[in-house]
Amino acid sequence: MVTRLDIEYDGARFAGWARQPGERTVQEELERALATVLRVESVPLTVAGRTDRGVHAWGQVASYAHEAVDPWSLNGVLEDDVAVLASTAMPAAFDARHDALSRTYCYRVHNSRQRSVWWRHRALWWSRPLDRGTLDACAAKLLGRHDFTAFTPTDTTHTRFERNVHAAEWRQEADLLEFWITADTFARHMNRILVGTMLEVAGGRRSVDGFAALLDGASRSRAARTAPAHGLALASVTYGDRS
Repeated sequence: MVTRLDIEYDGARFAGWARQPGERTVQEELERALATVLRVESVPLTVAGRTDRGVHAWGQVASYAHEAVDPWSLNGVLEDDVAVLASTAMPAAFDARHDALSRTYCYRVHNSRQRSVWWRHRALWWSRPLDRGTLDACAAKLLGRHDFTAFTPTDTTHTRFERNVHAAEWRQEADLLEFWITADTFARHMNRILVGTMLEVAGGRRSVDGFAALLDGASRSRAARTAPAHGLALASVTYGDRS
């Protein structure tokens, strides 16, 4: 039997999803809770998207080979910065990572002269003016298949840098900007480097054409700095009909 977990977490106090010696991680917290509730020694989890230190999620998905449990029981032994939203029995072949068709991320930017206490752990504060039309033009350039070598660290385990972007757009409500992107998979730090570079374009430091040229496999040194992790969240994971 296989179970799917739908999960949300505040990444501020986590060293990311994956287990790391001496660090508090989402995987470790959830596997500990599952082992406690199921009364077994260990329950290894497979995750749809391995988020980095400080990155949030409100639509993470994981799977494990054991019976489903009541989310209320799991949440009772979890700390308050991670919660299981649903626990669903799935077909035996279901795998949260390999069966995922796409993932959607959201990066928030608080574009205001004044900082916000409310958004300080959820959005990047950007006090300089941004041209919204330029942001939209950059997002439009992302659609389709591109080589994102410029948007992932040089020191990487990736062997394939092409990604297929299904959707990309900027949304705005008052001073809060949100960059939404859906792709088959993502390279490490890809969304944060994209945001950091697009903000430079919208601030007049780069051109839209220059941004587009980076999508043809340019070197990492040609893109901008990586935007902070706290603005990013894994919003959802898409599966086929059986998932």
